[in-house]
Amino acid sequence: MDAGIIVYSKPGCVQCTATTRALEARKLSYDVVDLTQDPAAMDRVTRLGYRQAPVVIAGEKHWAGFRPDLIANLP
Repeated sequence: MDAGIIVYSKPGCVQCTATTRALEARKLSYDVVDLTQDPAAMDRVTRLGYRQAPVVIAGEKHWAGFRPDLIANLP
């Protein structure tokens, strides 16, 4: 997996879909974790201070929402 990218997502989330499409367009590998199905994942992103999906964790970097500017800077 490139840089250990994890996308914490929710069903029907437009920003989540835009994020995964942008990662695919850059041919970056990632894992998706459904926040509605994984209480530990929800706890993790909440502890990081996030309240919206998606939450992307890529190595030491993390952010919430669709951020094409940050995706463009991933290795």
